[in-house]
Amino acid sequence: MRHLLSTKDLSRDEAVHVLDVTEDMAATQLREVKKLPTLRGKTVVNLFFEDSTRTRISFEAAAKRLSADVISFAAKGSSVSKGESLQDTAQTLEAIGADVIVLRHPASGAPAVLAESGWIAASVLNAGDGTHEHPTQALLDAFTLRRRIHGDGSRGRGLDGVRVLVVGDILHSRVARSNLWLLTTLGAEVTLVGPPTLMPFGIGDWPATVSYDLDAAIAEVRPDAIMMLRVQRERMSDAFFPSAREYSTLWGLSATRFAALPETCVVMHPGPMNRGFEIASVAADSPRSTVLEQVTAGVSTRMAALYLTATGAGA
Repeated sequence: MRHLLSTKDLSRDEAVHVLDVTEDMAATQLREVKKLPTLRGKTVVNLFFEDSTRTRISFEAAAKRLSADVISFAAKGSSVSKGESLQDTAQTLEAIGADVIVLRHPASGAPAVLAESGWIAASVLNAGDGTHEHPTQALLDAFTLRRRIHGDGSRGRGLDGVRVLVVGDILHSRVARSNLWLLTTLGAEVTLVGPPTLMPFGIGDWPATVSYDLDAAIAEVRPDAIMMLRVQRERMSDAFFPSAREYSTLWGLSATRFAALPETCVVMHPGPMNRGFEIASVAADSPRSTVLEQVTAGVSTRMAALYLTATGAGA
């Protein structure tokens, strides 16, 4: 496994293998000494053209716990702000010894261009590209959900028959896309819910059921998990819904809707959350919420991704 660019590229066996390696990495993080010598002598560069806190810190922690040398590069204040191209930036980083480049970029497809261009020999990990994909987020979500569903019997298993609602701004969400491809590959049944204005063109061809009525979807699907998405105002140039109040009323996970969910339904959110808007505190803070588990799983998942790409281990 040389690059990780998209969950759409993963077969079921590959996806399950990544989750199983994540289990191995998670087990090491319960030890008193959490650091492994696995990537000693390797250099991992976090190349972020967009602001990030959770993803950048998670990748940095993952690389350090594998004993890699880590360089974190923010585009703001660098040569990029002076007009340097992605090609020149990446080649400069490889010239100083980068073995893996973790790239977050506002342009959809930028990691694939970097990986397939022949500009560099380093492995490329997609940390989020435009409205395209965010594969490690989907992997950590699937890992968290698999643990909640199967418990200690998770290893080697998918998510066959698990019913998942993904709710909110589907149009701008790379998390929704990556989760859809991965969850479907693992055997889950996905329903996408949100306002018509926040559904992508051509969504009818996606392997999911589409609903514009959250209450109806909860009643009909009886989900095993519900994933609430953040409305990405920073990617919006037009008004996609009349008001925040209307959005929250129609598509937010309110206390009333939370009470209507099946008692075993897991509540997920990739973060950062807008409490009281897309999700009520009673849902976010309940024992059924996996929000903090997802953050914890992020380090183990990214350790697995870095290990598999940096060493070329089979997946």
